Amino acid sequence: MKSANRDVPVVVVKRLPRYYRYLGELLKKGVTRISSGELGKKMGVTASQIRQDFNCFGGFGQQGYGYDIENLYREIGDILGLSNGYKTIIVGAGHLGHALANHSNFAKRGFELVGIFDKDPELSGQIIQGLPVQTMENLESFCTENRVDIAILALPKLAIEMVVPRLVKIGIKGLLNFSYTDIEVPENIAVENVHLSDSLMTLSYKITQNNGD
Repeated sequence: MKSANRDVPVVVVKRLPRYYRYLGELLKKGVTRISSGELGKKMGVTASQIRQDFNCFGGFGQQGYGYDIENLYREIGDILGLSNGYKTIIVGAGHLGHALANHSNFAKRGFELVGIFDKDPELSGQIIQGLPVQTMENLESFCTENRVDIAILALPKLAIEMVVPRLVKIGIKGLLNFSYTDIEVPENIAVENVHLSDSLMTLSYKITQNNGD
């Protein structure tokens, strides 16, 4: 198994899930081998870029032979840590949290959804994806007893400011933040901020450029 290192550029790391997804689609079609040029055409990047990205992890293919898709798919999955079975909770069972629980295929990507939390007493006990919504009073004890690794935050800004310190204190390893505010945590905690409005504004820019405005 190839090993990741902290010196790999963030832009390369962000491309790994895309490689993983494309390779998975090729496997479903029964494709067993592919060259960097062919993979590049499918993904809209150059063959050189793909080789540079993979060289960050020691390289995977052989010159003139290409890539064994099943092996490459497994190696990238291992680098991404998808075989670790990280235990995950969702904090916030409103519309967004509910949608994330129902439509995100956690198990398929190696994440075990084990709990859902919300402060609204009317949501307590409601079943989402087979899990009862729990009150925030249970957060610390549940995470400690179940050794939760990741918390997905589907909360407004004010709630984020109160919940994040609690999660940090119990030793959460990673936060996927869907709020509209960036959060500050110790360096040993991984954070991925998802800004839907930023994506919309980026899309608006691309449309504007395409229209020549």
